[in-house]
Amino acid sequence: MTVLRRLPVLIAAWCAVPAIAADLFVDHVNGYTLDSAGKLQRFEAMLVEDGKVVATGSRAGLAGRAGEAEVLDGKGRTLLPGLIDAHAHVMGLGIALRQADLMPTKSLDEALAVVKRHADAHRDAGWVQGRGWNQVNWKLGRFPTARELDAVVSDRPTWLERVDGHAGWANSAAMKLAGIDKDTKDPPGGRIERDAGGNPTGVFVDHAMELVAKTIPPMDEKEAAKVLDAALAEMARVGLTGVHDAGVDAGSVALFKRYADAHKLTARLYAMIGGTEADFDRLAVDGPLSGYGGGFLDVRSVKLYADGALGSRGAALLAPYSDDVHNKGILFHTPDEMTAMIAKATGKGYQVGVHAIGDAANREVLDSFAKVYAAQGGKDLRNRIEHAQVVDPKDIPRFRALGLIASMQPTHATSDMNMAEDRLGKARMKGAYAWRTFLEQGTVVAAGSDFPVESPNPFYGLYSAVTRRDHDGKPPGGWYPQQGMTLPQALRAFTLDAAYAGHAEKTLGTLEPGRFADFILIDRDIFTDEPARIWSTVVLETWVGGKQVFARPPR
Repeated sequence: MTVLRRLPVLIAAWCAVPAIAADLFVDHVNGYTLDSAGKLQRFEAMLVEDGKVVATGSRAGLAGRAGEAEVLDGKGRTLLPGLIDAHAHVMGLGIALRQADLMPTKSLDEALAVVKRHADAHRDAGWVQGRGWNQVNWKLGRFPTARELDAVVSDRPTWLERVDGHAGWANSAAMKLAGIDKDTKDPPGGRIERDAGGNPTGVFVDHAMELVAKTIPPMDEKEAAKVLDAALAEMARVGLTGVHDAGVDAGSVALFKRYADAHKLTARLYAMIGGTEADFDRLAVDGPLSGYGGGFLDVRSVKLYADGALGSRGAALLAPYSDDVHNKGILFHTPDEMTAMIAKATGKGYQVGVHAIGDAANREVLDSFAKVYAAQGGKDLRNRIEHAQVVDPKDIPRFRALGLIASMQPTHATSDMNMAEDRLGKARMKGAYAWRTFLEQGTVVAAGSDFPVESPNPFYGLYSAVTRRDHDGKPPGGWYPQQGMTLPQALRAFTLDAAYAGHAEKTLGTLEPGRFADFILIDRDIFTDEPARIWSTVVLETWVGGKQVFARPPR
């Protein structure tokens, strides 16, 4: 924990200007922020009072105005506004931190070894759970099977979510417990992978995942608190001071409110209610919730799904997959159903963010927003398309015309580059991961990670946005580099424009006077360092509302 010292009261005759109200003087920093117009600004010091920025400027100019404020000596380190992840899953992160992590695995055998070690270490757990597998990284050429999973865990049900969260891998015990056999039908919006004889092989795509997942016992309140604690700690460690939680239930909202009431939230949460069904009806009785707990919790948005993911071939495409010519993916809803859900949410004053990855899904959502606006309005709610990953180039201008925010995740591009062109072919890549095209037409791009699908580390996202390369620097010139962002554009997407996407640009996203003093200290100047090093940036301290919520232990 940083030790603060008291600044001596300066003699009035010595001060060029009188002291102003401040309780924290952040001194000797290499500070960067954007102004409200998005222009990069520099400063050496900052004054904070009651959790909000009073002024930024030179050390000499502010030292004489600091009065008896506590002093944080930045020691010349780089200071940035707190970073905001515009699309993530808070409880999902906490759960993932407590499960088997398959994301780093490079082969099926390696993944099975990870599962076995986790199962052996948690023999008291009724279920063995994990996430992060990716058959593309394993170069398997197919999905894994229950039989392969049975070889390492056969005594307990086992359920492992794919890296994108849009497919699950079960062992035979889990399928037996769920009552799944050859006669089990594919549910609407889902697919059960089957062998030549029609028998389930163990992988369940999109809505079919619920056939297994519904049999897993829910967390109790004590376990949910542990999960949230783990997520908040990890978010603070990587420099996230705000997160848009893309799809929460009523139980999570109640937990977030309890934490806000107890002043235990260490990041500002912008919660998006999952769907427009029972939880929405319960939570929407009193209308959108804004600024709860002193600005730590908002519940004023709704998350919908139009399709699945590209890696599991569940993203809905206008034409068949290039590597699966009989498959166009899965549209979760009819156009009328999508329009009705958007109308219901916007009609009650809620912003809507719709998950749409494939070009067919994006077109359906664009059409539905256009119909809703024509019938009842709602354009001023700053509605969003989450991911906007593969869009027909003819549809991209419609984002601007409809005033839609493109909520995009830079690390998805560098994670998907090993298979996206195989799935889509070269022609469709013109509208895929097209950040620069959206920016150049004036569309707001709010950046996130979709954690735990990707790492919560926002510097991974900044790096991917600028370089479009993996952490080994490949491909050397970047993957479709014409769609890359400049570093100021990327920072804006993780700060000011993420704040705008959450209706909070007047209070978050910059360190201008009157904004919350959410900031981080890092170990390097990312604006002068080599772009190749952005991803390895280390967060030294995280501050939210002028209070320190994380300090890296000294080495």
